[in-house]
Amino acid sequence: MRINWFLVGIVAAAVIASIVPARGAAVPVVDWTVTVLVFLLFLLYGARLEPRETLQGLQHWRLHLTILACTFVVFPLVGIALRVLTPWAISPVLYLGLLWLTLVPSTVQSSINFTSIAHGNVPGAIVSATTSNLVGTFITPVLAFLLVSSGSGITISASSILDVLLQILLPFILGQLSRPLTARLVTEHGRPLKFVDNGVILAVVYSAFSSGVREHIWSMTSTAQLGVTILICLLLLALMLWLSWALGGWLRFNRPDRIAIQFCGTKKSLATGLPMAAVLFTGQPVGLIVLPLMIFHMCQLIACGWIAGRYRREWEADQLSSGHPAG
Repeated sequence: MRINWFLVGIVAAAVIASIVPARGAAVPVVDWTVTVLVFLLFLLYGARLEPRETLQGLQHWRLHLTILACTFVVFPLVGIALRVLTPWAISPVLYLGLLWLTLVPSTVQSSINFTSIAHGNVPGAIVSATTSNLVGTFITPVLAFLLVSSGSGITISASSILDVLLQILLPFILGQLSRPLTARLVTEHGRPLKFVDNGVILAVVYSAFSSGVREHIWSMTSTAQLGVTILICLLLLALMLWLSWALGGWLRFNRPDRIAIQFCGTKKSLATGLPMAAVLFTGQPVGLIVLPLMIFHMCQLIACGWIAGRYRREWEADQLSSGHPAG
């Protein structure tokens, strides 16, 4: 297995922030830098998306509705059910992080990549993953407003939701409008720009954990509770991987569609969830709140990578048995 340097970078950013957090005059510099980088991140997202492809792909509406239901209905319902674990199993702050994990949209790039490796419905995955992020710009803050404010004692104001729209939706729209000038650039330099995406995430992780250290987040939890949180994330991932695959079968989708449902309907986006949390949970222990999302993100990449490889081998074996060359 190859080393995933992005995951190593995420862990390193959290560790560095825990040892050498931004303090004093460095705090506003880091905060403003992260704000600018997040704006750039979603500007690039908007510039990459081809609107015509999205409109054409929306014709497979049953597939997209199923994936969106997994992301924004089933996941949040499980998140609400996890409330029974607090405070005897996990602290209220860690539960808030688990709930937040269930509210964020799906990933884009990794969902598409794994669907492609597994020979699933790639066009459907492209549209569903992208739509999830677009819809999530509205739905995730609203769900957080309704669910977090009602059960955690933390208030999310309407102004915070407006801040999310300004920092995430506005640059995305500007990116779409810039496509006549930027579409060729982002297409030709896709690989270098991926490092920009990853760099922004690492900066957000450092900022979130720096803030957490200043707020003494590690004194708010214990090693045992962190272990329980990891176990919950693993069980949650296993549940959603099984349920999304079974749901595709119950609804009589073909195998490529079921693969797209599984990979798009079980992912949670670190790239969207971290910036949103930084805006919505200002003044709260953001580092601890986003910790379950970071754990889940790492687990989903490892698990889905293994599953995609298995599906690919099954597809190749089927091609050989039917007399068609695998490619």
